[in-house]
Amino acid sequence: MTVARPDEVRRFNRSSLLRLLHIGGPATRAALATELGLNRSTIKMLVDALAESGLVEERVPRLPRGAGRPSLLVLPQPHAAVVLAVDVQVEHAGIALVGFGGQILGRNSWNLHGRQREPDEVITHIAESATLLAADLGLRPVAAGISVPGVVRRADGLVHDASNLGWADVSLGQRMTGVLGVPVVVGNDAEFGALAEYARGAGRGADDAVFVSADVGVGGGLISQGTLLRGSAGYLGEIGHMTVRPGGRSCHCGNEGCWETEVGEAALCRALGLSEHGPRGAIVAELRSLQGDCEPRLSEYLDWLTLGLVNVVNILGPELVVLGDLFTALPDTAVARVGDQVRRRSMVSRALGGVRIEKSRLGADLKLLGAAEAAFDDVLGML
Repeated sequence: MTVARPDEVRRFNRSSLLRLLHIGGPATRAALATELGLNRSTIKMLVDALAESGLVEERVPRLPRGAGRPSLLVLPQPHAAVVLAVDVQVEHAGIALVGFGGQILGRNSWNLHGRQREPDEVITHIAESATLLAADLGLRPVAAGISVPGVVRRADGLVHDASNLGWADVSLGQRMTGVLGVPVVVGNDAEFGALAEYARGAGRGADDAVFVSADVGVGGGLISQGTLLRGSAGYLGEIGHMTVRPGGRSCHCGNEGCWETEVGEAALCRALGLSEHGPRGAIVAELRSLQGDCEPRLSEYLDWLTLGLVNVVNILGPELVVLGDLFTALPDTAVARVGDQVRRRSMVSRALGGVRIEKSRLGADLKLLGAAEAAFDDVLGML
């Protein structure tokens, strides 16, 4: 039997406390002690050390409740540890500096068209924009997370295939580490979307959840027993490429009848009678104009969405499915209809008492927050 040394126990407790404050936000010492299962003297020692190093601050609540002396709140200090978050999408890219506690301290974004989508151009623009943003804010990131819509090898950030960007075998992690000079983690955008939802969105408190996003492509991220699943070498979650319609439309992945061809951006445009090459805003505006009246224009589209989600729920058995990106523009009545159908048609959902299906509420910050959480994963253990 191996017994942990006192210094190892202290490091573990310190890291656990930092993670709790980073995700949960301000809390009293008593609440922290209860959550971590530590005695108050240990919590006092840890908080005092973190305050001395500038990572936290203790403050009286602005609006104390009840009579008596209010308990001090322990607050994470955003500027004490900052990471760079990057979200590369098909039509645009964005960066943000995110502080300890998850606060976005500053951001920048730009459109991607034609040659601007080439890896060299994207890497150069990220590096230049990050340098300018950090200088403007007077901050220095200690790590970076980069979200990409493609198949990514987690070990070194190799983008094996990002077809919608036109990328293949791009050593993004290695190259960005070189130009940024900090540790870089690269991941699939839906994987990071799942991470963001679990940490800060609809997935908080759900130990088993699936995040499904629709953009130009369709992807998925999986949380199982509170842990982000990554699969062999990081290749996981390409649920948009499960075959749902044998002999159906050709997909850029080389298959036919992929779910992506029936519920992705192009399919949604066809359902709405819009040009497949039109602006994203036109899709969102048209969906919002439908309000509760989504029949019959979306009927077939919703049938395909239901079919895929039934498969996802039956295979993965989550308690929650979070719909992201373009799916969030669907009328609430449409999402309710899909949820009802999934609960009726999925034997796993029935066994679980009804899987919840909800829309993401994190908006455009979703992938940035997910990329930041991936970067903070190692950072918090070293503070």
